[in-house]
Amino acid sequence: MPARHHSSPHPASSKAKAAGRKPTGGKGGTTPAHAPATPERPAPDHAPATAEPSATAEPSGTGEPSGVAGPSGTGKQPTAGERPATSLGRIPILDVRPVVQHGRRPAKAVTGESFEVTATVFREGHDAVAANVVLRDPAGRPGPWTPMRELAPGTDRWGATVTAGEPGHWTYTVEAWSDPLATWREHARIKIPAGIDTELVLTEGAQLHERAAAGVPEAERGPVLDAVAALRDRDRPAAWRLASALAPEVAEVLARYPLRELVTASDPMPLLVERERALYGSWYEFFPRSEGTAERPHGTFRTAARRLKAIADMGFDVVYLPPIHPIGTTHRKGPNNSLTAGPDDVGVPWAIGSPEGGHDAVHPDLGTLEDFDFFVAEARRHGLEVALDFALQCSPDHPWVEKHPEWFHHRPDGSIAYAENPPKKYQDIYPIAFDADMDGLVAETLRILRHWMAHGVRIFRVDNPHTKPVVFWERVIAGINRGDPDVIFLAEAFTRPAMMHTLAQTGFQQSYTYFTWRTTKQELTEYLTELTGEAAAYMRPNFFANTPDILHAYLQHGGRPAFEVRAVLAATLSPAWGIYSGYELCENTPLKEGGEEYLDSEKYQLRPRDWEAAEREGRSIAPLITRLNTIRRRHVALQRLRNLHFHHADQDAVLVYSKRAGTDTVVVVVNLDPHHTQEATVSLDMPRLGLDWHESVPVRDELTGETYHWGRANYVRLEPGHRPAHVFTVLRPSNPQIGGSPTI
Repeated sequence: MPARHHSSPHPASSKAKAAGRKPTGGKGGTTPAHAPATPERPAPDHAPATAEPSATAEPSGTGEPSGVAGPSGTGKQPTAGERPATSLGRIPILDVRPVVQHGRRPAKAVTGESFEVTATVFREGHDAVAANVVLRDPAGRPGPWTPMRELAPGTDRWGATVTAGEPGHWTYTVEAWSDPLATWREHARIKIPAGIDTELVLTEGAQLHERAAAGVPEAERGPVLDAVAALRDRDRPAAWRLASALAPEVAEVLARYPLRELVTASDPMPLLVERERALYGSWYEFFPRSEGTAERPHGTFRTAARRLKAIADMGFDVVYLPPIHPIGTTHRKGPNNSLTAGPDDVGVPWAIGSPEGGHDAVHPDLGTLEDFDFFVAEARRHGLEVALDFALQCSPDHPWVEKHPEWFHHRPDGSIAYAENPPKKYQDIYPIAFDADMDGLVAETLRILRHWMAHGVRIFRVDNPHTKPVVFWERVIAGINRGDPDVIFLAEAFTRPAMMHTLAQTGFQQSYTYFTWRTTKQELTEYLTELTGEAAAYMRPNFFANTPDILHAYLQHGGRPAFEVRAVLAATLSPAWGIYSGYELCENTPLKEGGEEYLDSEKYQLRPRDWEAAEREGRSIAPLITRLNTIRRRHVALQRLRNLHFHHADQDAVLVYSKRAGTDTVVVVVNLDPHHTQEATVSLDMPRLGLDWHESVPVRDELTGETYHWGRANYVRLEPGHRPAHVFTVLRPSNPQIGGSPTI
């Protein structure tokens, strides 16, 4: 991206810092425990009034996101005195990350989420350089700057962990600078013991420390002034004078108020901060129409509302409803996707539209809009948000078919083409043709979404977004989020990676993933490494363990243990996870062997369930699901995505991983084999847990309440149906235990 000039090389003026005032703005960067302490105030300016610019990434081109500062990409030739947009600053700052689409789209975070900013920083010669990150809030106000550290010696790659503030369009900037004091320390440690230019080196050090002291608030500059006096004290030995300047108390002050020269700033990189539900939450999907009574089998919003307490009691945050609109009768599908429907067959909810209305109406058998409002209010009373399915497609009976025939693709014989995904055919659904009237479709979509927003819906699960133009979603999501940034869109896109990633970059806050089809240790490790790496800057996965469309072979053949294993994995690997109703009953009968369709699928017919009998007879795994959601709420480490780390186990069927956020550390050990007991030795990467290699610590299994002592190497035995997994909380460091093995 082209360089940016600014009037001050640091977030706050020297006068403000000297007075000890904090800079204005929201929550700025926070410093990880292994990096230097973040100053209470930005460091003083010891640099020219204008920082040198530096290119940070490839040119962004055109199309800056709305509300985000950045280059125009016009390609205008620089006039006399202007620096070409592709030039480097005085100190090169390259490859700033995270970056999405070369800076054309913002990286993403949620309030309170920490993420790492990295950049390549170096300069000519051997003088020391340093760097820091500055977050600026949506009003452009800087927060405290966060020192960066070199990630590995000699790599010139620097990084710092910062924490997102309140929702809005933020930016982050990397500042690099020459560090004359660090250069002096390195030279002095060599020259003074060797007796080389001793007085000259000490005098130079005194001058540098005197300059540095001028930028330190008066109340804190004492140690630095003491160092100046010591360096100039010729009555003392040179070694003592040097040691005084290198004292920890001096280093601590100068780490917070460094002497910075040749300050160079990268371009501001866009950062979109959203509310926490965009990253974290537990979802439960169910069909209100199946929650009827013996007298009236077809459920309504009011009968379905009776189910909300049980859903909330299991610890879910979001209740997701498939389409609630009128269903067409033309080519209506019967049970098990049969082409002929009887007079009492309810049809597929995704075949939207009838003479009773379209996307802004509710199915008459479910009730009225007032009944829907009652359902939303009841959900809110139980601490649940309502997510509504948004499927941009129509039945042949939808009002749009007559009112807007240009919105559909007509075949040579004049008929409208129904939806197909060969060999599957959806004769009861017409897809939309977008290019004939994109503006009209965008306007109508915004109207429909705002209609449901006015009825309390702030989350939309979007059906098959990959079959619609990306630019359409870019316009729609931007149009909604510009005025209502709290509205969340979940992309249900099981398609090629490029489209899934692009939809996430374009604006979708969450994404379905390939999790369902990743069942082995290698598959899960590789896929989660991808999702929690650079992709985490824009793509937030929602791990649904099943859906009305997907009953994986692992669940079909693994029985109850398979359902338990996949629930543990989904709930602890991803901050967002979900199940489709019936999962807790381990429903796993397929329509046919080798397929993923449910027998008697709820998509085509009512499916009442006797929840009380299932619980009474012990057929439900609801207690496990409840426990998992309780653990998730207690542990912030499980509410984050980028903190996942895999550990070694010497059995392919045993998967081990940890998540850590501050002092909260969770270690999960899972038996992926639903048929056989597995024994393994688990080798923990102790530093990843914030521990020394030799330490032994108590760990509590949150599933059972049992406590063990674990060290670097540990034995586990996991039995399907009895103990499929451990979900350990690392309690506190203790004295090393001989052998380091668990007390199992």
